Amino acid sequence: GVLHEDLRLLLDTALPPKRKKVVLGVGDAKMGAAVLEELGVQCQTGGVVAELMRGIRLHFSALVRGLTAQSAAKAQLGLGHSYSRAKVKFNVHRVDNMIIQSISLLDQLDKDINTFSMRVREWYGYHFPELIKIVPENSMYCRVAKFIGNRRELSEESLEGLEEIVMDSAKAQAILEASRSSMGMDISPLDLINIESFSRRVISLSDYRKGLQEYLRSKMSQVAPSLSALIGEVVGARLISHAGSLTNLAKYPASTVQILGAEKALFRALKTRGNTPKYGLIFHSTFIGRAAAKNKGRISRYLANKCTIASRIDCFSEVPTSVFGDKLREQVEERLAFYETGEPPRKNLEVMKEAVVEASEVVAEVKRRQEKKEKKRKKREKRRLEALAAAAEESAENSLMETEENDVGAKKKKKKKKQQLEESEPEENGVEEEEEEEEPLPKKKRKVMAEPEQEEEEEEKKKKK
Repeated sequence: GVLHEDLRLLLDTALPPKRKKVVLGVGDAKMGAAVLEELGVQCQTGGVVAELMRGIRLHFSALVRGLTAQSAAKAQLGLGHSYSRAKVKFNVHRVDNMIIQSISLLDQLDKDINTFSMRVREWYGYHFPELIKIVPENSMYCRVAKFIGNRRELSEESLEGLEEIVMDSAKAQAILEASRSSMGMDISPLDLINIESFSRRVISLSDYRKGLQEYLRSKMSQVAPSLSALIGEVVGARLISHAGSLTNLAKYPASTVQILGAEKALFRALKTRGNTPKYGLIFHSTFIGRAAAKNKGRISRYLANKCTIASRIDCFSEVPTSVFGDKLREQVEERLAFYETGEPPRKNLEVMKEAVVEASEVVAEVKRRQEKKEKKRKKREKRRLEALAAAAEESAENSLMETEENDVGAKKKKKKKKQQLEESEPEENGVEEEEEEEEPLPKKKRKVMAEPEQEEEEEEKKKKK
């Protein structure tokens, strides 16, 4: 019922400003109603509009300038892809495929754990046959078998560990006494190692099953809270899995939900003209087990009716809550009490009015929390953007400062070079002048300098002689 933003923008740009006398031809009646509600434009739907649309599609390449058959085919392919993508998209928090897979895995794990536990019983029973009657539970038997190992090594010191596993001191004492007088055969250490490793695997599988059940409970509280509050997480998940999805379950009538899971018995009864089954998967709920034999059919019909209401509320509500499921559960309890004691239950209208009031309060609270989260997220995003902008500004300023410093440093270096060149030139000139203009020596120095010269001349004369 809400017009898409792209379509609204297209109509706003295509339609004239004065829309009082505009009549729009629309092929789909629902789209016409949505356009009238959102934009206030009168829409006409019918055979003439369909013929016009067919003609436009046929001659579209001739009507639109520059459109070839190849580009039109590409556009149609892109439109098909976008339409399919929009259909495939789903809400992550309300996906029921995960529930279907988890309940299927849970059922498979139950079968496998049961089979493996029986194998452990049979295998370890050769060594300690009396333990089967003392510990009948499968997972507990595997834990006890892994803890005991060789029964001959069991002593009083092991009682505390046995009590922790069995959660009963009398049972632990009985296991100890039975181990002393057991009729079982002796077993080699290698066989015991294999039995213990297999028991460890079975224990890990049972632990994983518990974690999977918690996961299923959390997913059901998100996807179908009313149905899980009414009939339980496991039975509700089985109903969703058998129907294929929560939407399919919401589309089923109450009579189909009642016998969902008993199709084989139903068709056999129809073929042989016998009595049709009264319940299917909903038989596993606690209500039918608590009812008397003569009232089982009636309570199953009533419970199927309430399950249908709960599944439809979960499927089509914007903010799913468990308020309606709790109220519907109260109604089933009152109907059970009516069958047993004759006390008249409340009317459905009164209960639903109370549920609507409570649900509106819960939805308002949920929306308030979502708005707070959204505001906090926006604030964090704003702070992050501001920090990024500040960091970018700082880096820009630092780069500018570095460039300015480099320029100043280059200018200073140039000035220093110029000053050095100017200082070096007069010094060199002064040296040359000093070399050219030598000062006259004094008379004493002249005599000192002349005496060695006279001695050299005399030596040369002697050599010649």
